[in-house]
Amino acid sequence: MTVMESTSKPVIIIGVNGNCLDIAEAIEASANMHVMGFLDDDPSLVAHSLIGGHPFLGPLSNANKFPTAHFVCGIGSSRSYLQKPSIIERISVTPDRWATVIHPTAVVSRYAILNPGCVLLAHVCVGARARIGSHCTFLQQTIVSHDTIVGAFSILASGVCISGGVTIGDNTYLGSRVAVRDGLNIGTRSLLGMGSVVVKDVAADTIAYGNPARPK
Repeated sequence: MTVMESTSKPVIIIGVNGNCLDIAEAIEASANMHVMGFLDDDPSLVAHSLIGGHPFLGPLSNANKFPTAHFVCGIGSSRSYLQKPSIIERISVTPDRWATVIHPTAVVSRYAILNPGCVLLAHVCVGARARIGSHCTFLQQTIVSHDTIVGAFSILASGVCISGGVTIGDNTYLGSRVAVRDGLNIGTRSLLGMGSVVVKDVAADTIAYGNPARPK
């Protein structure tokens, strides 16, 4: 163990996909936390093998073997995002043991509120009075403007641009380069396809895409 690791927060990443490696890099760039390893239920993974230079620690059920660790969930592609709440529930730890990971190049207003378990990757920008729910993931270069609310478990892919005063429901997925006009409501568990331009409210449990975005 290095001197830095002995004085920083150990974080276990849930999942091993590409986003999880990006999260690992964000943790590595942090001065107050380090990557302890990865947990994933993929049966093809071999215990104690290395992923991005960090150990694979076994299935999600092993989480209770690491009582001093903190956790962050990296699972959440457009195919798996609806499973994110149930995956997090299986880890069964108190809210204070979910790490909030903010890449050093991200900019977060001092008036914004981030709840536990959030991930903000490189060059993300969160504006004044924005409120971000637990376990949200914002990929590189995403912008969340002032007074916007993003519900828990939501995922905003790379280059998403959310104008001011938007409300996004829990467990939503916004694909790369989605743009949302100010003041709109995006319903819970909805999915917006990449490159969509959203100029009207989107109902809950809706898949929408296009310019302008329309329900599938």
